[in-house]
Amino acid sequence: MKLSLKTKNIFFILLGAAIYAFGLVNFNMTNKLAEGGITGITLILYNLFHIDPAISNIVLNVPLFILGWRTMGKNSFIYTLIGTGGLSVFLWLFQHLTVFSFTLKNDMTLAALFSGVFVGGGLGIIFKYGGTTGGSDIIARLGHNAFGWSIGQIMFAIDAIVIISSLIYLDYRQAMYTLVAVFVGAKVIDFIQKGAYSAKAAIIISKENQAVADKIIKTLDRSTTIIPAKGGYTGNDVNVLYCVVAQSEVFRLKNVIRSVDPHAFVAVNDVHEVLGEGFTLDENKNPLHD
Repeated sequence: MKLSLKTKNIFFILLGAAIYAFGLVNFNMTNKLAEGGITGITLILYNLFHIDPAISNIVLNVPLFILGWRTMGKNSFIYTLIGTGGLSVFLWLFQHLTVFSFTLKNDMTLAALFSGVFVGGGLGIIFKYGGTTGGSDIIARLGHNAFGWSIGQIMFAIDAIVIISSLIYLDYRQAMYTLVAVFVGAKVIDFIQKGAYSAKAAIIISKENQAVADKIIKTLDRSTTIIPAKGGYTGNDVNVLYCVVAQSEVFRLKNVIRSVDPHAFVAVNDVHEVLGEGFTLDENKNPLHD
């Protein structure tokens, strides 16, 4: 299996590692906030024994790389090495190159929020471009392959154990602020993973399907996909229209449908990311729908 690494992915994985490390050093370490996973263990070692997280991050991950490389594709493994190595390098740099000082012990809410934004933002970028920072991700893969356990549940359990263990050096207030930071970080990761652009998808069932489709094209400049289906109650053959529009166009879409068929069945759902004609390929239109 040949490697097909992309320079763009490597750049953004390193950028994500830099943002992640900046948040850990300037908000977690400076204000004594914990973290989950292997990173959380490095913070425990730092606060109890003054071991540099840049070093402990590599030391703890090496055996995991040896155990887990077979569970990962070659590209994913290399990207993970880059993410983990980049994180250690930037952790060392930000500890020794003081550009900003963010001592926010008098405002731990702000410290927790910024920790979540930077840590979650950095990890979100790393994940989006195919990398990880090793640690609990590899453990979760091993547990899934060996015992069939859910990867998400394993990672949650590891994070919970590490954060609870962090009470060795945290007081209850810092532990609670850590939970705020972890919650914010998870939301930021989801936001980056799913994409900043969201839209709405409409499923339309009408006796005037073609007329509805024609008016949507004419009025909104959005096409539709016609999907053959069968009614569960009547058993009759029907056509279902599927259409994706921007959030700002939902009201107009409903009016268009209502003007053609007031009795049409319409279900509108959230779409977190849209790629393709009308959304990301406007400059080079290429019809996707029949």
